[in-house]
Amino acid sequence: MERGCWLVTLPGVDGRQYVYRVYGPVDALPADLFWEAWHCHDESAFPRAWDVFDASQIRRIN
Repeated sequence: MERGCWLVTLPGVDGRQYVYRVYGPVDALPADLFWEAWHCHDESAFPRAWDVFDASQIRRIN
Protein backbone atom coordinates (compact mmCIF):
# COMPACT_ATOMS: atom_id res chain seq x y z
CA MET A 1 0.00 0.00 0.00
CA GLU A 2 1.42 3.34 -1.04
CA ARG A 3 1.63 5.94 1.71
CA GLY A 4 1.15 9.66 1.33
CA CYS A 5 1.66 12.84 3.27
CA TRP A 6 -0.84 15.66 3.72
CA LEU A 7 -0.87 19.09 5.33
CA VAL A 8 -4.05 19.66 7.31
CA THR A 9 -4.84 23.23 8.39
CA LEU A 10 -7.19 23.71 11.34
CA PRO A 11 -8.59 27.11 12.33
CA GLY A 12 -8.17 27.86 16.04
CA VAL A 13 -10.61 29.71 18.24
CA ASP A 14 -7.84 32.28 18.74
CA GLY A 15 -7.92 33.20 15.03
CA ARG A 16 -4.69 31.39 14.15
CA GLN A 17 -4.25 28.57 11.65
CA TYR A 18 -2.59 25.38 12.93
CA VAL A 19 -0.97 23.11 10.35
CA TYR A 20 -0.29 19.42 10.88
CA ARG A 21 1.52 16.87 8.73
CA VAL A 22 -0.54 13.69 8.51
CA TYR A 23 0.68 10.40 7.01
CA GLY A 24 -1.59 7.71 5.62
CA PRO A 25 -2.53 5.73 2.53
CA VAL A 26 -2.75 7.72 -0.70
CA ASP A 27 -6.47 6.88 -0.90
CA ALA A 28 -7.21 8.08 2.66
CA LEU A 29 -10.53 9.79 3.19
CA PRO A 30 -10.25 13.54 3.87
CA ALA A 31 -12.39 13.15 7.00
CA ASP A 32 -9.94 10.60 8.42
CA LEU A 33 -7.03 12.99 7.79
CA PHE A 34 -8.97 15.82 9.42
CA TRP A 35 -9.73 13.83 12.58
CA GLU A 36 -6.13 12.62 12.84
CA ALA A 37 -4.91 16.24 12.81
CA TRP A 38 -7.69 17.45 15.10
CA HIS A 39 -6.99 14.81 17.75
CA CYS A 40 -3.28 15.64 17.62
CA HIS A 41 -4.14 19.33 18.15
CA ASP A 42 -6.67 18.57 20.88
CA GLU A 43 -3.98 16.75 22.89
CA SER A 44 -1.56 19.68 22.63
CA ALA A 45 -1.23 22.81 24.76
CA PHE A 46 -2.50 25.08 21.94
CA PRO A 47 -5.87 26.87 22.18
CA ARG A 48 -8.80 24.81 20.97
CA ALA A 49 -9.30 24.31 17.22
CA TRP A 50 -12.70 24.36 15.57
CA ASP A 51 -13.87 20.80 14.93
CA VAL A 52 -15.57 21.83 11.68
CA PHE A 53 -14.42 19.76 8.71
CA ASP A 54 -15.50 22.41 6.16
CA ALA A 55 -13.30 25.02 7.84
CA SER A 56 -10.13 22.94 7.37
CA GLN A 57 -7.82 22.73 4.38
CA ILE A 58 -6.22 19.46 3.31
CA ARG A 59 -3.44 19.30 0.72
CA ARG A 60 -1.36 16.34 -0.35
CA ILE A 61 2.38 16.94 -0.46
CA ASN A 62 5.22 14.81 -1.78
